[in-house]
Amino acid sequence: MPDLDCITKKNCRRIAFTLLSLTWFASIGLAQEQNGPAVSFNADVRPILSKHCYACHGPDEETRAADLRLDAAGDADMEEVIERITSDDEDYVMPPPSHNKPLSDEKRSVLKRWIESGAEYERHWAFVAPMKKEVPDGTHPVDFFVDQKLKSNGLKRSPQADPATLVRRVYLDLIGLPPTIEQADAFINDPTTENYQAIVDQLLASPRYGERWARKWLDLARYADTNGYEKDRDRSIWPYRDWVIRAINEGMPFDQFTIEQLAGDMLPDATQQQLVATGFHRNTMLNEEGGIDPLEFRYHAMADRVATTGTTWLGLTTGCAQCHTHKFDPITHEDYFGIMAYMNNADEPELFLKDGESQSSEDKKQQRALKLLSELKSHWPESTAEQEHPEFQAAFDGWLEKQRANLVNWRTIVPESMSANMPHLTLEADGVIFASGDITKSDTYTLNFPASTSPITAFRLEALPDERLPRGGPGLTYYEGQKGDFFLNEIEISTADGDSLDWADASATFAGSSFGSAGIGAALSIDGDVQSGWSIAGRVGFRHVAVFNLKKPLPAGEKFTLTMKFGRHFASSLGKFRFSAVESDSVIGATLLDDSDSDTEVEQTFLMQAPQLKSHADKIRKLLHPLQGKSTLVMRERSPGQTRRTFLHHRGEYTQPEQEVQPRLPEAIFDAENQTLPESRLEFATWLVSRDNPLTARVVANRQWAAFFGTGLVKTVEDFGMQGALPSHPALLDFLAVELMDQGWSIKSLHRIIVTSETYQQSSAFEKANAEAERLLQRFPRRRLDAEVIRDSSLAAAGLLVDKMYGPPVRPPQPAGAAANYSKSNWKASEGPDRYRRSIYTYQKRTAPFAMYTTFDASSGESCVARRDASNTPLQALTLMNDPMFVEIAEALGKRMSEFEGEDAAKIEAGFRWVMTRKPNESELGMLAAFHAKHPDWKAIARVLLCLDETITKN
Repeated sequence: MPDLDCITKKNCRRIAFTLLSLTWFASIGLAQEQNGPAVSFNADVRPILSKHCYACHGPDEETRAADLRLDAAGDADMEEVIERITSDDEDYVMPPPSHNKPLSDEKRSVLKRWIESGAEYERHWAFVAPMKKEVPDGTHPVDFFVDQKLKSNGLKRSPQADPATLVRRVYLDLIGLPPTIEQADAFINDPTTENYQAIVDQLLASPRYGERWARKWLDLARYADTNGYEKDRDRSIWPYRDWVIRAINEGMPFDQFTIEQLAGDMLPDATQQQLVATGFHRNTMLNEEGGIDPLEFRYHAMADRVATTGTTWLGLTTGCAQCHTHKFDPITHEDYFGIMAYMNNADEPELFLKDGESQSSEDKKQQRALKLLSELKSHWPESTAEQEHPEFQAAFDGWLEKQRANLVNWRTIVPESMSANMPHLTLEADGVIFASGDITKSDTYTLNFPASTSPITAFRLEALPDERLPRGGPGLTYYEGQKGDFFLNEIEISTADGDSLDWADASATFAGSSFGSAGIGAALSIDGDVQSGWSIAGRVGFRHVAVFNLKKPLPAGEKFTLTMKFGRHFASSLGKFRFSAVESDSVIGATLLDDSDSDTEVEQTFLMQAPQLKSHADKIRKLLHPLQGKSTLVMRERSPGQTRRTFLHHRGEYTQPEQEVQPRLPEAIFDAENQTLPESRLEFATWLVSRDNPLTARVVANRQWAAFFGTGLVKTVEDFGMQGALPSHPALLDFLAVELMDQGWSIKSLHRIIVTSETYQQSSAFEKANAEAERLLQRFPRRRLDAEVIRDSSLAAAGLLVDKMYGPPVRPPQPAGAAANYSKSNWKASEGPDRYRRSIYTYQKRTAPFAMYTTFDASSGESCVARRDASNTPLQALTLMNDPMFVEIAEALGKRMSEFEGEDAAKIEAGFRWVMTRKPNESELGMLAAFHAKHPDWKAIARVLLCLDETITKN
């Protein structure tokens, strides 16, 4: 781009401009426009500058050209700006021709008039707190503002929709299902305002309401049942989906709804459900590929969280500032990482949900251990429950006799100091060490122990389960294929002087094959090879023990260090453990047992290593599940001593952290002089839904409006920034935003206001399309139904829909091969009632989403989606006709029609109404009857009804 300072004949050009300006004015008609209507900066000027100028002359200092800033009031030479935009010199004119964004004469005129009037800047409309204008008594607020806009454009609203269309519309919008014939007729036969309002109240109280509107929210939450990326394994997070449904049905105020999802774990005495709510930001994708750096992909997940928060609550494209200061909106590079800092201090554990019983944790551990013993005994060769496992008992007694000959007294040893490269090690009761926080592909734990009063000949490492760890631990591995496991590459011992000691041998209660290695065992963690080590894959959630014998005793009075090295292809550190030692120079070759071990622990030690069970290993692993019950992914704020630091990353690159950044908010939306800056994630969440924030109430209200009308009052529902569209009805948007807050952030109340307006109830009929009239809400817009509503409505019409709520995801039928992806997963359709549950419960695989939903523009869960596309493709028609799911639905609908009492005409009319609510007219009934006469199979006519345009359209 040419540099403004490089112009050598600036004064000459200005003289020329002065002489030529009148000619130019005349040529484009500006002279006649100078006395025209006043120019509004927000409505007229800012859109021009944003589109044509801000990329080079906006907020981003790094890419700003010629030190000229046009997005805010400053010292810009406006006379030269006019000179530049009117020049015919390709080396001088702005914008440069190479940018392919030339200004039209009309836009030049607007800028010229604005500059001549003083070039006054206005604050961006969305960054100013909304104000609610008064509405005359007895007038519906929506209709008041819509009618004002229509009247100023010489238009008026359409008449009310016919009762059948209206009742179907409000049912589909509020609960995502059509009314039954009986429900429809109750209103059609008495379409009074009172009856309509009663229907609205009934639908808002329906449990189906939460299922309908939760789906909208899950698009924003990028919800899915798998991790994404290459392997895309399953994850358990459906309890979060159920929490959303319940919260919406219970009418949870949106401010509380927000706070619990962003910071429920930080609330005083947080409940289990408030922890579940924090799954909102655990919906980020997780990369399980071999060799990745988990911290790098955690950084990418944090970037996703910043962008999602910006879209969902602020309506701003905050993600644009990850690499540099935003080119269009006043969000700096530092602001971006300041927002990240609010969310960067949380860990990401798996929460096992308790069933409400008062059973103690120790009781549960004992029950799990007993279950393990029972299952293992039952698989002992030739044993049966009736015989009380005689073969097992004989083998166990013989093994125990040998063990007792060398039984030792293990004494717990406690480190006097400890450290790790990344995880945080905490000393708990009874010498237990707990690791938390971030882990890497190669973690090292260094434990420094005081001197013993007697020589030490062996060490015992107990790997201990804990519900705070993935899948109950004892490992920190969070990848689905190895969740709860660990991989101890090497364990080393050295004296305080740095002298290394040699191990004689090592053994373990159990060693599983994991991390792509067939040879796994405690002995391999002392072989000097970092590619081998000890893992307990297949038996996570239980206590495991390894013993390491020294070649020569460690002398008494000698301080020593144990160094543990973890990792291979995955981050695989140990989460909870304890060390014991044999303090005797006469005991060589210690066994796994401690003379204080319980009978259960002794039996478990035997069974874990019994060779007789080797042939049953796979079967046993499938039978045993460490923590029975459901789990979900949550956020947990770190303790004060473990605060994670946040850095600004140059160009947004993970590998280029620079200066540390403290929590902060963009100045454009935060009034530092009159507000207190949030310091924590909880305070940040609270600020988002406070009246101090000018954006959230508007963004939320606009999104609700768009859900009903197809287009928001701000068309760009995801972008309220400089590049976003101006509101079509700004006063109405502000009224709804303030009303939402005044009504205690009640979304149900906002929905009631919208659907009880005459604007919502008007007809969608039109003689010819008029985009401007539709934008002004002169009629109700026709829109294709969401993918999930199409399926659910079809199931309801066929009498198949199952009302069962909540629980793990289910799999409806879909074409063979539709779910193929990297993992070559086979889609096995659910049987029984699960086959016909509502679409919100459908299993969602990120790399291979449910085919029908994808065809009808549903989200995949890979990113936050505030506005779905609405395409119209031949594949949609083919899906409705030939998809195995719709063929099955057509069969059920045809059967239902055939069993309806009455003549064929009555059967056809019933099927028509189950699908479209209204009665068919004589012409439609005649065509369908003629088709049925040629194709007497009721399934055929059912397929016709399910494929009609009106069936998948909200009129």
